[in-house]
Amino acid sequence: MAVSRLFSVLAAAAVLSGCAAMPDTSAVEKISPIRAVSSALDTRTTARNFISVVEDVEPIAERECRARAPSLNCDFRIVVDDRAGMPPNAFQTLDDSGRPVVAFTLSLIADARNKDELAFVLSHEAAHHIQGHLDRQRQNADAGAIVFGQLAGALGARTPAELRAAQEIGAAVGARSYSKAFELEADTLGTLIAKEAGFDPLVGAEFFFRIPEPSDAFLSTHPPNEERVANVRRTVARLGR
Repeated sequence: MAVSRLFSVLAAAAVLSGCAAMPDTSAVEKISPIRAVSSALDTRTTARNFISVVEDVEPIAERECRARAPSLNCDFRIVVDDRAGMPPNAFQTLDDSGRPVVAFTLSLIADARNKDELAFVLSHEAAHHIQGHLDRQRQNADAGAIVFGQLAGALGARTPAELRAAQEIGAAVGARSYSKAFELEADTLGTLIAKEAGFDPLVGAEFFFRIPEPSDAFLSTHPPNEERVANVRRTVARLGR
């Protein structure tokens, strides 16, 4: 089988495997912000808000981590990426010793309109660690690489380059197949953490009304913003206000 034909078949398989993990948003209600979004804060207020939020949320996140995943390192380290020109972003990773790190870019901190938004983002990223999403993502990537490598071999791939390319496609599919579910899981636990820390997750979730709507393109990693807000509202109702 020609290489171009091989990878068109793999791409079709990738689309099918991706569709299975994509959420059904047909019944998601159209949601409007709870209240008008306030204007941007001054730099000093933003910095004070961020420090205050870290002081309040970090111990709650660590408590939930120890209760839910006692085998994990629950000593969160909160850092700020102060490189100029970085887009608004926050992410969770691990340092070389396995300590969980939650990083914020300066532009995201500056974009937050209140403490509740910062608290929700921090709680969401901490939840990714507590729920083991990095490890689960790596496992899915490894499984995808194996499956696509085997499929490529069955379809006629013979050279190391062809097999390696197929494995890379499989790893990408595997890593992202459940990424939307991971985001919703982190939103759910993040809602609890933010609420326990004394913040309003419903106000915090208004952050979603100001970020770009995720693409519906194949391998998009985030669910629609309205679906995320609806999930937060259901979680708050379940927890009780």
